[in-house]
Amino acid sequence: MSSRKEELVGKLLDRARVWSTETVMFHTAIAETAGLSATESKTADYLARLGPLTPKELAKHSGLAPASVTALVDRMERKGVVRRRPHPEDRRKVLVEIDREGVQASVHLWDFLISSVVEMCESYSEDELGTILRFVGEAADITHEATARLSGGHPKEIT
Repeated sequence: MSSRKEELVGKLLDRARVWSTETVMFHTAIAETAGLSATESKTADYLARLGPLTPKELAKHSGLAPASVTALVDRMERKGVVRRRPHPEDRRKVLVEIDREGVQASVHLWDFLISSVVEMCESYSEDELGTILRFVGEAADITHEATARLSGGHPKEIT
């Protein structure tokens, strides 16, 4: 690797570290404003992105122990963020799904961030956005694998 490329990679890692910290702080503020813990907020995100999941699937995606997921879902259900419903194919199972009405009051908290990022993207070409999209996707996959390794789990597919 050239010294210029090494320098750029170092700067990229530094900026990614700053972005990561700012993202964690933003998500913490969102969670607190919505009356949720950070884990509850991110669990809601899994359900919003992936759709209804069984508690076992939720444990697999989040890396949490099944008993922890049960208590987590109980808390989130009391707060009106999720609801349980019978699994349509196996009545012995339950699905946990986001309660759209329950979370609707918090959707506006994202307005500034989303509109600002959309505005920022206007300054990039389609090719540049494609490169950024590829980078962010690959970095998310690496981060997911690193998390799984730290928690003693095996990397799972993310979406």
